[in-house]
Amino acid sequence: MIDDELSSLQNLQQKLTEFCPDIQIVATAQKPEAAIILIQQHKPDVIFLDIEMPRMNGFRMLDELDEIYFDIIFTTAYNHYAVDAIRISAFDYLTKPIAISDLQKAVERLVKQHQLQTKDKLGVLKNALGTSKSQDEKIAIPTGEGLEFIVINTILHIEASSNYSKLYLQNGKTIVVTKLLKDFEDMLLPYRFYRIHHTHLINLKHIEKYIKGEGGQVRLTNGTVLDVARRKKDEFLKLIAG
Repeated sequence: MIDDELSSLQNLQQKLTEFCPDIQIVATAQKPEAAIILIQQHKPDVIFLDIEMPRMNGFRMLDELDEIYFDIIFTTAYNHYAVDAIRISAFDYLTKPIAISDLQKAVERLVKQHQLQTKDKLGVLKNALGTSKSQDEKIAIPTGEGLEFIVINTILHIEASSNYSKLYLQNGKTIVVTKLLKDFEDMLLPYRFYRIHHTHLINLKHIEKYIKGEGGQVRLTNGTVLDVARRKKDEFLKLIAG
């Protein structure tokens, strides 16, 4: 566990010890420089890493390591652009103050998905941390076999299906993911995606035509026609007109 604030470090340590028996704490550090040495010594399976630290933040610390062979759960007190980037890359993160239920869920996911392509996820994360948001970037999608890295530009639309979401890709492929549509809406908002209906999130880049009506409809570049909710119509038309 790496966190420059002693109180945060002690709080997380106490919660892990009491509520997460699958996690054995081997070391803690308040300084990234010390953490690098401890990681090399103990070779942990997972690290809990604070993003915002003086002199060297969490991302910079990772750059200093020769090899990334462990899973990472980020911790942060700030809900800013870094959180959006972490969502895109499929890393887990915990927002301070850390809730016990959120911590337990993160550990459960970790046990199920141990060491899934950490290096690839870091690559996606670094791209997403750039100042400009490009649809040429990738999003990490969890599947039954691991993670699939998809170029955002190739996603036509995403459809809600109960507790699942269906991603429709430019090549005709469909991927079913155990994430809510709201999760994708939060992740992809900076990349010009818009939720036109409670069941549909579309990539504005792939709109071919708007068809007038009570709410109207959109036709995408693959020929798919989707309804626009009446309450979304005005905001949507302003968005595509701009």
